[in-house]
Amino acid sequence: MTDLTKIPVTVITGFLGAGKTTLIRHLMQNPQGKRLAILVNEFGTVGVDGDILKSCADENCPVENIVELANGCICCTVADDFIPTIEALMAMPVRPDHILIETSGLALPKPLLKAFDWPAIRSRITVDGVIGLADAEAVAAGRFAPDVAAVDAQRAADDSIDHETPLSEVFEDQILCADLILLTKADLAGEVGLTAARGVIEAEMSRKVAILPVTDGRIDPRLILGLNAAAEDDIAARPSHHDGEDDHEHEDFDSVVIDLPEITDPDDLALRIQRLARNQHILRVKGHVAVTGKPMRLLVQAVGERVRHQYDRPWGDGPRQSRLVVIAEHHHIDPAAIRAALEA
Repeated sequence: MTDLTKIPVTVITGFLGAGKTTLIRHLMQNPQGKRLAILVNEFGTVGVDGDILKSCADENCPVENIVELANGCICCTVADDFIPTIEALMAMPVRPDHILIETSGLALPKPLLKAFDWPAIRSRITVDGVIGLADAEAVAAGRFAPDVAAVDAQRAADDSIDHETPLSEVFEDQILCADLILLTKADLAGEVGLTAARGVIEAEMSRKVAILPVTDGRIDPRLILGLNAAAEDDIAARPSHHDGEDDHEHEDFDSVVIDLPEITDPDDLALRIQRLARNQHILRVKGHVAVTGKPMRLLVQAVGERVRHQYDRPWGDGPRQSRLVVIAEHHHIDPAAIRAALEA
């Protein structure tokens, strides 16, 4: 690669728990001969996804090539955080061949694309493509909205109401910006669910975009890397609910970090998280937990009531600190109640 060659960037967007980190891990394991760099944007102050990816680092994507931007939506901190981070990646002694950006589940991709038109990086970088991930089972069930029945009833009762809920607007902005859409967790959705999810997405699209099913992030990397979309050049073709606005707000969502003591039964913790999601409308729970007598960390990932946990790596010399990040709509965040539910 010469200094005159633009570095391609792939933006991976998707709602909370859609499988972005899982897809990136697959790309790291199958880089197609490319040296990768990864920028991870977390919602909240604790970087769980970045930590997961760093545990997969190798010669194709060393630890120093994995950078986290936490406690701030990447599309709202362009000048302060994003541009300097991209410039630092491009200034590394061994420049990456391809940069992957994992946005937070609440980020809107279009404002991020606009950042690639900044003079500081315009001539040195290009958006190879925007990959939109959608949980097929959730989309088929309409769960990208907090209460679809209530929204429909409200709209039917008042003809003046034509706006969507914040969750569905985030979802729609993400897929409308995509060059390729992946229906994740295809095994859980089944053919009926995949068909329903595809129908929901196609009804929203304003242009033809390929929609592919994926399970556990396994997909031919050649379908992801090398799209040559130059997405920064056709921003106008990617409509958004927030077009015409200078920025967007995230007051609709909030997160809380819960520190827990060591546990003895991971399955019991999973049941508590399920009850928490059901009773307090929690969107996402993720983090690491110490289990008594176990030298390895327990990685916990939950989307709504669906909870997965597995031991990912030894604690090593670091503290055995159990910490979970809980994300919900702002009016559902009650730190005391959440802590009580997880510690009960």
